[in-house]
Parts: sequence; structure tokens; C-alpha cells
Amino acid sequence: MDIDTAHEDCRRVLDAVGEAVVADRAFLETVLTGVLARGHVLLEDVPGTGKTLTARSFATALGLSFSRLQFTPDLLPSDVTGSYVFDEAERRFEFREGPVFANVVLGDEINRAPPKTQAALLEAMEERQVTVDGETHALPEPFVVIATQNPVEQEGTFSLPEAQLDRFAVRTAVGYPSDERAEVELLRRRAGRVEQAPTVGRVLEDGRAEALRAAPESVQVNEDLLDYIAAIARATREDGRVAVGVSPRGTQRLFETARARAVIEGREFLTPEDVKQVAPATLAHRLVLTPDAAVENVDERTIVDEMLESVPVPTV
Repeated sequence: MDIDTAHEDCRRVLDAVGEAVVADRAFLETVLTGVLARGHVLLEDVPGTGKTLTARSFATALGLSFSRLQFTPDLLPSDVTGSYVFDEAERRFEFREGPVFANVVLGDEINRAPPKTQAALLEAMEERQVTVDGETHALPEPFVVIATQNPVEQEGTFSLPEAQLDRFAVRTAVGYPSDERAEVELLRRRAGRVEQAPTVGRVLEDGRAEALRAAPESVQVNEDLLDYIAAIARATREDGRVAVGVSPRGTQRLFETARARAVIEGREFLTPEDVKQVAPATLAHRLVLTPDAAVENVDERTIVDEMLESVPVPTV
């Protein structure tokens, strides 16, 4: 798929999702960036802002299968991956797939799952496979986890380990409607339908989403931009407020999300602006702050923004 075709498909998907989800276009573009970069997306926001609707809408618009996992403290790994069940007729055990076997998996309130269950999901996110009773089962392609967590309600939750946070290509938030007009538009749309939740029509036909996700591989990247991306990542490791900076995996994810951003913009080449646009959502959740910085409530995105201001921008 060429870049112009991919750009048009992205526009149609964003338009369709935007008809259902009342949110800033930039937020929708960030979610699509994570999908195009062949990564996973973490939505962190208060209840009722449209996180679940966003995940379901993108799955439908992209023409992909969708499954929802409601994470609870008593959720078992087998509830995610599936398990072997004895077939009385065949007199043998057969594998019954769990909800993780879908193209787009919504992990709702992922931080409510115990660490053992989160570890089962971690294998699925990184390896695109699950292992049950010593047997490995491949997950469908494409495979995207869109996870949500509530940042204000911490009772009965388990913090996501840094290793799992590092598996998310981007972290973003829906946010409240930008102004009163946007909230009135939400009510107007509700008045125009019978169902409580809006629906999205399918935009892409079978196989189109896979081709769309391959488009960023053809984006041209100047050597100076490779240096620029590496310099940003290294700057996070040298900041006194950061105990653990961006890992080499994070550097690679920045490269991938920046190329995906170029596709959404309809360009065949990468620019410094693409890198700047995706850096906060791609890097901030990978930083581990020092105890002093955490006590002072230093925001990770602020650190990334400062890095972007301090690192010299190449002329491309």
C-alpha cells in the first residue's frame, strides 16, 4: 500500500471514529499511531470519558475482531489465555481459546488484575502468543491490546510493572470535552439516536488493516533524524530527575511511532515535527522518576517536553 492510499484510509477511519467518540482529533490520531506502529495503546483517564467506546470503534472501523477483558482482582491467567477442556465425546483434551484471541483486545481497568495475570498478558503483548500447559498458541494477526486504567481510584489495584508499561507503544488520555460546544455536541448526538452508545460502521475491508500497518515501513528516514531520535532517548537517561530513562526498546518505539505519524500526515519521509508530535505519548510512561521527583509530583511529560526543547533539531 502506498503512502497516499494509506493516508486516505487513515482519514476515513479517523472520520468514522470521530462520529462516535467526541474527543480531540489529536487524541484519535495518537491511538491510530499506536495501532499503525504495530504496538499497543494505554488509555489512562477517569471513568465515563469514552475509553471503551474508543477501543470498540477503532476495531469496527478497521474491520478487525474485538474482544473485551474486564480485569478484576480474582481474574486468573486462564481467564485471559484460555484453557484445556476435556471432550467427553472425543475422550481427549482440547484447547478452548480465551478472549485474548482477537485482533483488538480491550483490557478494561488492566491495573485491577493481579501480577500473575498481568504476566500472562505480557507474553501475549510481546510475543503475540500464549503458552498454556507447555503448549504455545499463536495469536491472530494483527493483534493490538488497548488497555485502560483509572488514575484516580487506586483501591484494589496493582501498579503496572515497568516491564509491562514498556510494551505499550503509546499512552494517552481521552480528556473531558474541550469546551461547552463539544459537550453540547455529545448531547445532540445522543438525542439523535435510540441506543445509549453510538455505533461505528466498518471502513476497511478484510486484509486492509494489515496492509495499512505495513505502510510505515516505506517511510524514508534521513540519517540525521536517526541521530535526533537517539539523542532524545539518551537525554532522558541523563536527567537528574529520572532514575531509569528510556530503554533501547523505547528508542525503537519512538522511531516506529514517528513513521506512523508521517503516514497519517500523508508524507513519504520523516520530519523532526513527526518525532516531536509522538515523543510525549511514546516516551513519558517509560520514565522511572527518582524518589525526590516523585514526591515533588514532577510530570513525566514535562520532562520529555524539556528534552525536546534542549536537543538540537536537525535541518531536513
